[in-house]
Amino acid sequence: MEKPKHHIFVCSSSRVSGEPKGFCNKNAAGLIQYLQSELNDRDLENVVVTNTGCLKACDRGPVMVIYPEGYWYGGLNEDVIDEILDALESGKPAEEYLLK
Repeated sequence: MEKPKHHIFVCSSSRVSGEPKGFCNKNAAGLIQYLQSELNDRDLENVVVTNTGCLKACDRGPVMVIYPEGYWYGGLNEDVIDEILDALESGKPAEEYLLK
């Protein structure tokens, strides 16, 4: 396996017990599918998407983190994901959605 250029973690709010709960869990499932579809449409093949347990930013969710850059984004929806991917393709952060 080739090391990915980017690894995107999307909060799905599962707890250590495996129990799904929280804001991101209720709102991220469709967004993960949309994100993967957009990556495919944009031919961004060297990107891995992983859903995670709670990232402890529920008040800003749904949340995702992009490594190796370390960008934390919140308030995700399909339009926001499009803007984040546009910025990722140009090598810059989508400043408006960065969690600070």
